[in-house]
Amino acid sequence: MQKKSIDTTLVFLILALVIFGMIMISSVSVYSSFKVTARMVASGLLGETQNYFYLLRTIFNVLMGIAIMVVCSKIPYHYFEKFARHIFVIGLLFLSMVFIIGTEYNGAKWWIDLPGLPSLQPVEFMKIGLIIMLAYFLKKRRSMIADTYMGFIPYFFYVGLVFILLIFQPDFGSILILAPVAIALYFVWGGNIHYIALAIIIALVGAAGVYSIWKVAPQTGVGYISQRIDNFFRSSHSIVETNNRDDKDYQMKQWLIAIWSGWFFGLGFGKSIQKFGYLPEVQWDFIFSVIVEELGFFGAFILISMYMMITYRWFLIARSVKDPFARNLALGITIWMLVQASINIGVNLNIVPLTGVTLPFVSYGGSSLFSLMIGVGILLSISRHMEYKPQNLSDILHAKRRVIF
Repeated sequence: MQKKSIDTTLVFLILALVIFGMIMISSVSVYSSFKVTARMVASGLLGETQNYFYLLRTIFNVLMGIAIMVVCSKIPYHYFEKFARHIFVIGLLFLSMVFIIGTEYNGAKWWIDLPGLPSLQPVEFMKIGLIIMLAYFLKKRRSMIADTYMGFIPYFFYVGLVFILLIFQPDFGSILILAPVAIALYFVWGGNIHYIALAIIIALVGAAGVYSIWKVAPQTGVGYISQRIDNFFRSSHSIVETNNRDDKDYQMKQWLIAIWSGWFFGLGFGKSIQKFGYLPEVQWDFIFSVIVEELGFFGAFILISMYMMITYRWFLIARSVKDPFARNLALGITIWMLVQASINIGVNLNIVPLTGVTLPFVSYGGSSLFSLMIGVGILLSISRHMEYKPQNLSDILHAKRRVIF
């Protein structure tokens, strides 16, 4: 029996998480807002300093994101299948633009920042573009996916095109997100397990190669990656109590202090100490640390529970549709969100090396939120075609489609 309406439970959960994110941005970004507006005042761009600069931008991003979600939910998901190749090519061109007009930040070109336009991070939109392309490919080649030349090579060719562009930016955090998505989709659709093992080995060898390059030639520009790995293998106690060379563990030290300051119930909303200049970029990668500092591990448990409920609803949509494209697309979006959230939380808990990955729906950032809302809108469109179990005899007798028990 087919659903006629979207998954309203999912809408409620997403809005609840986004509102939680806005509330936390209002707390964690006070000092950062003051600093950035102070520079704007000094440059004559603003009349007075503000403590709510990032909050106002987050509110705008949320309203835009909701509008994007609504529009995408109205588009029949079949259109994404029809134009999958076009979407993928446009995504590649957009991602390539960072090498021409991209803005360099912390040694990497991730952003396109044109005068009069909001800053955009092309890789965030490439994530959804790649997932759409892989879902399309898996449907078209579903009977040949285990074949070397018709399945494995062309499938990972698409993945490789994106990864090559990300390597040259460099953006290894996004690779760490997309690699599990690509491998999981290939595996679920019946890909050759030996090829999956080969892909994982190649990825590990590549990671080891990047690490070794810095050890031999640290001036290559990727030294920060190996430094992060070195810091990861140090004990938390060692990081907090001592410094390594050039004080490269400063960020890690500050987020560990924030985490362990909160304990179970936290210091209280708005009472974080680390957000006042001690923990850099707190509204982006390290917002989870301040959430724990202010709300404790109890608040973190509530947040993680919200992610788990959203993941369940997304997996339910993927499991309950018949169309292979819709199923793969829903599954890919679900794995994307789950992997990204897990990496961000893992970094803040010091169980994953520092990667520069934002917390979905919570961290500050328009590109990340917009791309995720596109994904939610697509899932809501797919949810109209879910097959569900009737709740009573009357529903069964009046069912016009095959009932899934």
